[in-house]
Amino acid sequence: MILEMKVPSPGESITEVEIAQWLVSDGDYVEKDQAIAEVDSDKATLELPAEVSGIITLKAEEGDAVEVGAVVCLIDTEGKAPEGSTVKSSAVASPKATSTPAPAVASTAPSYAAQTPSPAAKKIMDEKGIVPNSITGTGRGGRITKDDAVKATPAMGTAPEWGDRGQKREKLSMLRRKVAERLVEAKNETAMLTTFNEADMSAIFSVRNQHKDAFQEKHGVKLGFMSFFTKAVVRALSLYPDVNSMMDGDYKIVYDYCDISVAVSGPKGLMVPVVRNAEALSFAGVEKEIGRLATRAREGKITVDDMTGGTFTISNGGVFGSMLSTPIINPPQSGILGMHNIIERPVAISGKVEIRPMMYLALSYDHRIIDGRESVGFLVAVKEALEDPIQHLMEGNSKKALEL
Repeated sequence: MILEMKVPSPGESITEVEIAQWLVSDGDYVEKDQAIAEVDSDKATLELPAEVSGIITLKAEEGDAVEVGAVVCLIDTEGKAPEGSTVKSSAVASPKATSTPAPAVASTAPSYAAQTPSPAAKKIMDEKGIVPNSITGTGRGGRITKDDAVKATPAMGTAPEWGDRGQKREKLSMLRRKVAERLVEAKNETAMLTTFNEADMSAIFSVRNQHKDAFQEKHGVKLGFMSFFTKAVVRALSLYPDVNSMMDGDYKIVYDYCDISVAVSGPKGLMVPVVRNAEALSFAGVEKEIGRLATRAREGKITVDDMTGGTFTISNGGVFGSMLSTPIINPPQSGILGMHNIIERPVAISGKVEIRPMMYLALSYDHRIIDGRESVGFLVAVKEALEDPIQHLMEGNSKKALEL
């Protein structure tokens, strides 16, 4: 029997995906649940598992955009594994799966080992008369991709005396293209402005130095800056609810909860997972949830659900050394707070110059629904909370707020 394998839906509103990479070759024997391909959507990457065991025939090439529900391969269930092969099944998660590579297949059957071209690459190489060992593959495990074959030439000349002047042309992933599209959309379709302030981080340094060891011992996570920023943002959003809103045609939607998107760096670029109902979380709860989401992003295990929604965004460019920036709104949200690096600077305190750990703050907002009074007031409220966290965020008792 020939089974048609179709692209599953990665999530609501996603109608098209891209074949990022085949993990098997045309004609390979595959086992049920073995990861056979990586598929990119505009929100996440998932692995496509074989639905049955048999001989596979590929019906799409790497880089092809295919609609959800389209047939991408055929599996002949009457096909038998080559004698002596020990193909291992790869345990695969549900469609919210990750971009983590499947375990290598221990087999005498063909695999995606180094110097093995993809079907599309092999066709091009045969036409050009190029042998595999003359090309360095850029695919998984050194596999030769279609793009490698297109760029290769039958005879490689010597490098010019002025050195290597080569270039590499790479197609952006669907996720990266979607990020680019949304950034341009935010610039073109919102009345975006940015307002700035600065915060003296001395009080937060003092609280962290006093309680960080006990906090980590009690909760199993470090007491970082993100919990203070998240709590400060939640407080400011309660004071200025227009910042916690978004436009819907001729209407404004104001949320009575705070789902805070937190920008983190992952292997496929910037990810923005969401801390749900941040207003209900303790300091420890915020740190644990941000740590969980950041780990999933770094490991490529972030899901569509993790990144869906969000009413306001916090972006911490300071971890990369940024002194000041104008962050771009994450549509359809109306505001984003940029954190920056903390630098000891001379400041005037009660008529005297003192050295304090200072951080610049930047709030980008959609001026269509957020006025200057709300934007400036919001940022001042964040500054107040950061400069006096015990009073504004801890109800006067830091040990109780940190559950120590």
